[in-house]
Amino acid sequence: MAGSKTKYVGDRRFLLAVFTSEADILAATTDARERGLTIADVYTPYAVHGLDKAMALRPSRLPWVCFALGLAGAGFKVWFEFWTSASDWPINVGGKPWNSLPAFVPVTFEVMVLFAALSTVAAFLLGRRLLPGRRAKLASPGVTDNEFALVIEETDASFCKDEVSARFREMGATSVEERVEQESI
Repeated sequence: MAGSKTKYVGDRRFLLAVFTSEADILAATTDARERGLTIADVYTPYAVHGLDKAMALRPSRLPWVCFALGLAGAGFKVWFEFWTSASDWPINVGGKPWNSLPAFVPVTFEVMVLFAALSTVAAFLLGRRLLPGRRAKLASPGVTDNEFALVIEETDASFCKDEVSARFREMGATSVEERVEQESI
């Protein structure tokens, strides 16, 4: 392409194994990790309990984002309510003090929940680069219905495609195929 700034770097090779049951994908994922294979991704039609441990994924940092920004939202809300009721526009209502913190609690809780929820969703979308208009790359069309797919990256020359394919077929894979993806900068 004229004017294109992307450079061709090379091909990345993947081995895609498709399974029909949750138990088979868990066993195959655990086996692949224990054999030292590089797991690129696992596609499932629903959340599979224990798959994160089978893939040896580290825990998510989203709870910390939720906690920190929820706390920041609550702190901002308390400061804002104190500032508006005691500093900027003090009004004596029923003889209550202007800086009555117990009166701030219900609304502060609601704002904390709002900040935590919105910031967690935003952090998830930005962290996973799930921007509007992005098309999903499905490993196999059936992973949205009833199939489970395990994608292994072929990282070096010692990777034996036939041996790994045979092992996955023994573990219940309905199909195993090799895919090539062009990598560019």
